Amino acid sequence: MIGKFEDLQEKLNQLEGRLSDPELVNDQKEYQKVVREHSQLSKLNLLYEELKQVQADIIDNKALVKDDEEDPELKELARAELEELAVREVQLDNDIKLLLLPKDPNDDKNIFLEIRAGTGGDEAALFVGDLFRMYTRYAETLGWKVETVTSNPLGIGGFKEIIAMIRGEQVYSKLKYESGVHRVQRVPETETQGRVHTSAVTVAILPEADEVELDIDLNELKFDVYRSSGPGGQSVNTTDSAVRITHLPTGLVVTCQDEKSQHKNKAKALTVLRARLLDKMEQEQHDKISQDRKSQIGSGDRSERIRTYNFPQGRLTDHRVNLTLYKLEQIMNGKLDDVIFPLVAHDQAEKLKTIQ
Repeated sequence: MIGKFEDLQEKLNQLEGRLSDPELVNDQKEYQKVVREHSQLSKLNLLYEELKQVQADIIDNKALVKDDEEDPELKELARAELEELAVREVQLDNDIKLLLLPKDPNDDKNIFLEIRAGTGGDEAALFVGDLFRMYTRYAETLGWKVETVTSNPLGIGGFKEIIAMIRGEQVYSKLKYESGVHRVQRVPETETQGRVHTSAVTVAILPEADEVELDIDLNELKFDVYRSSGPGGQSVNTTDSAVRITHLPTGLVVTCQDEKSQHKNKAKALTVLRARLLDKMEQEQHDKISQDRKSQIGSGDRSERIRTYNFPQGRLTDHRVNLTLYKLEQIMNGKLDDVIFPLVAHDQAEKLKTIQ
């Protein structure tokens, strides 16, 4: 690991020089990138310096313990300190390895949250709404902003589909493990005999794509406009403000009707299309390397059943890490950290194995 730190100080000096350059402030995107890199390397440098000091103290204390001429009481103190230093050395070594793990380039990005009803009819549509409220409440606790891009509400109060943009700090890094099939087991409100029904919805987390990442040829897009409609098919707009965009090479279709302005709907639909195209490219790349990442949790197979919400027993089970929590009410109210942190820890542990 020592070799990784040989030029760390030099790199930090270079970054500090760039941060003092007034021209960099004019490019806010590049400025934020340099700030993040400087912050990460500064943390790494502090941990490495502490590790070197701990290792030096271990050598000194071992020498004290072996010195037959030293005071017995002092030697006992050195032995006790050695145990503490050994624990700290392992902790620092692990913290440094975590910082050295390759970063997911999407971790800092905003996301599109897409939730769609699957098997289960009306009950699945109702659960789409429940999950959307869960993610919205979680976002509120972290100061994130949630904006509905498009939705397909049903008269019963649920949604056939809802897509939202979530903006904030490290959104993708926390929610990227949510992609997959979410299964719900509960007694529907319309069930008169108290029988538990099983339904399913799919969740997709798509990182927002920058224009520089993905250049879309407008000649490959087909635009259709029509009048938007609400639950039950009733018209909610007397102008052709709803927009449908079809990407001809891939067949991807995006619709947006939540705004009264056709221009705004078109802009929103394009951002969703851009994210889906980027996700499609990353999915194809993921498929190629999936054999090398079987044990890691990723945002890969969208058809994988990842979680079960059992309401009669108040139980949530995440099948990927064998996590079971009996606090379903709190989780549905946005207390998601107890679900997300074990997934992050598992992924980090698997990645750490590759650099042991």
